[in-house]
This record gives sequence, structure tokens and C-alpha cells, in this order.
Amino acid sequence: MCQDCGCSLINNIVPQADQHQHQHKIDINQGILSKNERLAKSNRSYFKSKGLLVINLLSSPGSGKTALIEKMLQNYGDSWKIGVIVGDLATDNDARRLQSKGAPTVQITTGNACHLEAAMIARAAAKLDLDDLDLLVIENLGNLVCPAAYDLGEDLRAVLLSVTEGEDKPLKYPIMFKSAQIVVINKIDLAEAVEFEREKAIANIQKIAPQAQIFEVSAKNGQGINALHTYLFSLNCLY
Repeated sequence: MCQDCGCSLINNIVPQADQHQHQHKIDINQGILSKNERLAKSNRSYFKSKGLLVINLLSSPGSGKTALIEKMLQNYGDSWKIGVIVGDLATDNDARRLQSKGAPTVQITTGNACHLEAAMIARAAAKLDLDDLDLLVIENLGNLVCPAAYDLGEDLRAVLLSVTEGEDKPLKYPIMFKSAQIVVINKIDLAEAVEFEREKAIANIQKIAPQAQIFEVSAKNGQGINALHTYLFSLNCLY
């Protein structure tokens, strides 16, 4: 999939014979990113004009993004209007789950593309009544590599880390975590069972992303969700 977005070109050493072709790929990729940045800036201005807080939610597959959004809808959906744009390689399973909880939801199916782009978000957002929303959550593809390079026009980038993944994910995927304003440690109800080393995980997050607010939650039983909601609600009041 990386050949589709060009992320494989980062820090890649290429034989001399392939240098010309490699440079051509770099030029194309830089052009794509430059266009994406312009569109992201346009998205951000548009969302701001609507008084809307926008979160780009990222994680590896199975970390619990959809379950976290479901819990937020269950707890606060009546008082806080939350819309969702869901990105997946295939199927609309997550979108249907969230729609069943009452959230206005738009599905983006990318096929082979391993990330969402600002243009996709603009098209999806046009299908939502943004004036009727307080918060827009972009549930990005399950991928801790490719989406790191793509600004979507969000206000906040939130990276989800589940206790079942281990404590070293921030060290293995530093580019993703470095860009996060929020890191959510999910599935803390399983921490003891999987022998999750909390202090080590937090130290790793703080080493890579000292700017990030850290929240420890369980999307299953709701533990810690109130603290996350309170933080997001305080930011929403600024818009």
C-alpha cells in the first residue's frame, strides 16, 4: 500500500541506477502533499467558520476507535452533537455501528489507499449538516504509518494506543505520536490481564510526544471517558 501514497520514499536508500525514477517519485509525492496541505488549510478555515471542533482519530487496527466513539455517543450524544467521518479500506461496518447509535455518519472507502486525504474529508463533510454539530470525529484508517503525513484540516490529532499492543508503540511509530495533541490509552480494563506496564508506556509517550495530553480509558466500561469528554468540551467552548 505504501507505493500508493509514497511514504515508502521516506529515508529510503535507492541504487544509483534507480535514482532518476526515485527522484521522479519524490517530486510527485511532494506535489501531492503540497496540494493536500492547501486543501487541509481550506478545510480548517471552513470548519472554524462553523464553530466546529474536529478530531482526527488514529490508531493501529483493533485499538478501539469505533468503540470509543460509541461510548461517547452513548454517554453524551443527547447533549453533545457528534458527527463522524469513517475511513476504511473496505466495508461500511463501523459506519453502520455508529449510525445505529444515532450519529450522523459518512463512510469513506479507500480501496487500496492506506490513508485519508483532505479532499476526501471535504467531500464527506459536504454530506453532513455541520451547523447542527458540536464535534466532528474523523475515524482514520487503522494504520500508524501512512496517515501521519496527511493533514486533514483537523484541530486535534488524537492517537489511540490499546494496552494489548504493548508499551513500545510510541517508540516504534514516533512520527505518528510526535504529531499528536492527545494520546488515549484504551482497554485499561485489560491492563492487568495482559501485564501492561503503565509507567513504561506513559514514559515512552512523554519521551516522543511531551506536548500530548494523556487519557487512560476503557471504551468497554466507560472508565476515564468523563475526563476525556470534559477536556474536549472545554476546547469546544473556544470555537
